[in-house]
Amino acid sequence: MFKIRGTYAYIIALFLNAFTDLGHKIIIQNTVFKIYDNQEQIILTAIVNALILLPFIMVFTPAGFISDKFPKNRVMAYAAAVAVVLTLAITFSYYMGWFEVAFGFTFLLAMQSAFYSPAKYGYIKELVGNRFISAGNAAVQAATTVAILSGIVVYTLFFESMLGTFETADDIVREIAPLGWMLVAGSVVELLLMLRLPNRQRVPSERRFHAGKYFSGYYLRKNMKTITRKRPILDAIIALSIFWGVSQVALAIFGAYAKEQLGITNTIYVQGILGLTAIGIIIGSVIAARFSKFYIHMGLVPFSAAGMALSLFLIPTLLQIELIAALFFLFGLSSGMFIVPLNAFIQKHAPGVHLGTILAGNNFIQNIFMVFFLGLTTLFAYKGLNAEGLFYAIAALTSAMAVYMIKKHDLILTWFIVELVLSLRYKFVYEGSENVPPSRAVLLLGNHVSWIDWVIVQLAVERRTVFMMDRDIYNWPLLHHFFKWGSAIPVSARASKDAFRQAKEHLDHSELVTLFPEGSINRGEELQPFLRGFELVARDAHGVIVPFYIGGMWGSRYSRSPKKYVERRSRSLRRKVTVLYGEPMPMHSSADEVKTAVQKLKDDYYAQ
Repeated sequence: MFKIRGTYAYIIALFLNAFTDLGHKIIIQNTVFKIYDNQEQIILTAIVNALILLPFIMVFTPAGFISDKFPKNRVMAYAAAVAVVLTLAITFSYYMGWFEVAFGFTFLLAMQSAFYSPAKYGYIKELVGNRFISAGNAAVQAATTVAILSGIVVYTLFFESMLGTFETADDIVREIAPLGWMLVAGSVVELLLMLRLPNRQRVPSERRFHAGKYFSGYYLRKNMKTITRKRPILDAIIALSIFWGVSQVALAIFGAYAKEQLGITNTIYVQGILGLTAIGIIIGSVIAARFSKFYIHMGLVPFSAAGMALSLFLIPTLLQIELIAALFFLFGLSSGMFIVPLNAFIQKHAPGVHLGTILAGNNFIQNIFMVFFLGLTTLFAYKGLNAEGLFYAIAALTSAMAVYMIKKHDLILTWFIVELVLSLRYKFVYEGSENVPPSRAVLLLGNHVSWIDWVIVQLAVERRTVFMMDRDIYNWPLLHHFFKWGSAIPVSARASKDAFRQAKEHLDHSELVTLFPEGSINRGEELQPFLRGFELVARDAHGVIVPFYIGGMWGSRYSRSPKKYVERRSRSLRRKVTVLYGEPMPMHSSADEVKTAVQKLKDDYYAQ
């Protein structure tokens, strides 16, 4: 992905953008932390966060329009130029000791980000394409999170080291005023990098913006219809909105919780623990990209939602700072695995002509949720609810979201857990997975060397496949309901015709069906004769046969290799297993023709 022109400049520019925005926010939040206590501190912290979020709600329509109409690289460049002006003004307010003015500039800096954001995320797909869309989102998320982590550490360390004696908030901003030049420098370098990005907008937009339709609410209603038109996209936006709302509350209340329950008054400790969350997000983003190498793996979503809920429930039960830090890391790890697939899903499935509008709408809905959650936080704090109670409240909400996601993605979640467990022992390499068509009827045919071949051949294919399997194994008490749930088809010598009929019905519905024509697990290294039963399944079906070969499982503990081959079993921590998918073949291909194709894949495997 990084060989694509502009990728490095884009990622570095996004890093600087987040680093600069976070820097000013940290200065304001640390000042609030030093001057105010208890509920007053929670309320002011919530107000700071609300000022950052409100612009994304206010300019939802024009931000999406600008991102769709104009080249996204130009939109980002102009936004970066505005940031240079704003950071100069912020630095001036620091030197003058105007805390309230600097506080207000938080809103204007966020307004710049609101116009910048739809173009920033929409440019991912334009720059790296669908092939690298998960990796691109992971890189953006990781770069942004590294920027947040760096900003927390750098600005907090400088803040504490430069701070002398003070009585008011104005005294504090005057003391740390030189930090403003770091904000300016970051904005200037970001602008220079944005000017280097290539224009990827292939077709100029002819859309026009009408102020009357905007102020009358016509655009808002129209854009909301665009967003809600596809239910899966709306569900992804709502899930992200709940996550960001919960995250905002956690960030807003942790300072007060650390002060009240843990007796921590140094901002380095508070921001350092929150920084562990950022490290977790980086690692979680990398994990999400790894498991989404071949397709956007939605099994990550319910798994990570459960991890977030667990960490939030446990945080208020502990008083040991090390354990709390570990739970914030777990929350961040789960967050990275949650954010990346959902953002990639939205970008991939949103129509290109409305991508900017949908991404701006994503910001719009997310920020409504965040402002609403922060408003409730302020209200509850005003009524006397402490940080511990608020932690339990957001943990309960996150748990409800996790339950919904588990019910919605139960099958792919199960596959993810299986893949996660197997990845501890096996390193899977897939070649030619693009040969499996994304929509039409497909019959996957290949060699059979182990008990887990039916799992291995599936992991690189987004479409869930229907397997034919031995009836005796299908009826195993512990696994029967799992096989039935996964639409496996039991087959036996006495009931083969009925099994073939079921498989044919699945092909008639343009589904993916997998068979092992050798009939049983091969006890030797050479391919056995391919049985002709699959020809009955393929007869008159409209689709293709895709041959495959699984290499590396012979001699494993799951294979039926003779004892004399036991010394050939891998002694390393992870066994390398390679799956090769061949070119699609006509459905009427004979057993001998398919075996020849699989044999060629085997020869290619051993030639590597």
